[in-house]
Amino acid sequence: MTFLIALLFLGLAVGASANCKCDTMKWATCDGTPCECTLLVDDGVKQKLNCNTLIPKCYLMKGESYRASKGQDTRIIGGKPVESAFLDNDGIYDPDCENNGTFKARQCNNTDVCWCVNSAGVRRTDKGDKTLKCEKLVETYWLRLQLTHEPVEGGIDEKLLKPALAAAIKKRYNFDTKLVDEVQYDPDANLILVDVKKEIGERQTDLTTMAYYMEKDVKVLPLFKDQEKFEPVVGTKTLKLNKILVYYVDEENPTFTMKALTGGIIAVIVVVVLAVIAGLLVVFFARRREQQKYSKAQPRELETM
Repeated sequence: MTFLIALLFLGLAVGASANCKCDTMKWATCDGTPCECTLLVDDGVKQKLNCNTLIPKCYLMKGESYRASKGQDTRIIGGKPVESAFLDNDGIYDPDCENNGTFKARQCNNTDVCWCVNSAGVRRTDKGDKTLKCEKLVETYWLRLQLTHEPVEGGIDEKLLKPALAAAIKKRYNFDTKLVDEVQYDPDANLILVDVKKEIGERQTDLTTMAYYMEKDVKVLPLFKDQEKFEPVVGTKTLKLNKILVYYVDEENPTFTMKALTGGIIAVIVVVVLAVIAGLLVVFFARRREQQKYSKAQPRELETM
């Protein structure tokens, strides 16, 4: 009898252990009763996770940065909707997070160089020192997802594309389909532009975390435990996506200046400016010589007369 009771408890323990997992974060460690899942974000530092929803992007970036520092498996790696839209050109860094998982408005990455970020953790100002002031975390309210897919035999029905993408986003990321605002398609380039928007001032929906999960899905690095890819089904045809770019549009325009340009770009600009100045000088001196010739010719003509 005692043996049977022990087996029963062992079976319950195994069942509880099997259910103790984090479907939304493949690198999470889960154990205990009740089940608790954590993500290692630094040596000996574990971030508690709520695996019933998508993990905040700030925590994901911290975990990915830590894994990269340890040489573990990770990878770092169109069309602008409006002129103020911008891409994430800085890649992964180790961010400072608020207690609720949002990014702190100012990031310094454990250095004396600091910058301001938006709610996606993407730099939106020039870099400065620790005196840099970031008054608030500016919200990203509009994303443009620029997707390309592998060729589909016979093509796809463009009219079915928007509902198919919205349904796939809903299923994969538990996201409101109404936020998929507009879809444009270029069949010749196999290019899809998806605008995802929320109302300015709305703070309940996190567009940027959804986009981050999608980036990893498309780049063959799913963050979900199931390791499936994001592959919308349009009619009866499955779209195999192979590239993604994400443009960010914030509630306030970014404040990049000439200081944000790389040395190479600045050098090109300087060369062009110098060339223009040199050209103007050539024209100036050429005209001056012509004027001098004309002024010398006048007295000689008078002497002949």
